[in-house]
Amino acid sequence: MPFVFKRLALFLSIAAAFAADKDRPFHVGPVEGYANRQTQGGVVIAAEPYSSEEKMQEAFGKVNPYRYGVLPVLVVMKNEGSKAVRLEALKAEYVGPNRNRVEATPARDIRYLNGPRRPDVVVSPTGAPKIGKHKNPLDAWEIEGRAFAAKMLPPGQTASGFLYFQTGIQRGAVLYLTGLTEADSGKELFYFEVPLQ
Repeated sequence: MPFVFKRLALFLSIAAAFAADKDRPFHVGPVEGYANRQTQGGVVIAAEPYSSEEKMQEAFGKVNPYRYGVLPVLVVMKNEGSKAVRLEALKAEYVGPNRNRVEATPARDIRYLNGPRRPDVVVSPTGAPKIGKHKNPLDAWEIEGRAFAAKMLPPGQTASGFLYFQTGIQRGAVLYLTGLTEADSGKELFYFEVPLQ
């Protein structure tokens, strides 16, 4: 009997390790730690495209939006100024080397990009048909849950999240951001053009 208990204990410890790994939160580094960044008007914005399998797994687990034509770009913002910055009217575009522009797709719409597949019909041993369903791989909480959602950036604070673009990674592309305004005056900050190398 002790051998059975040892095997059960080993199995439970392995299962617990996998569960802990699955529930590991995604961590974003400080804005200064990213190579691709721009500072303007006291606001620092860094951006990093996620296209590799390793990065995808780190951020989205089993979900890989890039496989389905969606490029996630991590955006990290820090307000080093003395005034709060409104982000409600933030507009993001992926600008390719030929100046072709792709607007960001709202995170809530990503789940609808991968069209429905025809269900599998399997005949059971009794002769009755069974319809198998396919789960949409883009319908995962990580897509919307890790999206950039900040509406305001107070002085000294940091905000981060993913923006999604229906494009592939291109050499020489930039992330073009507009619509950032000072909260008290409504004055718009100049545009940001963060390289995505």
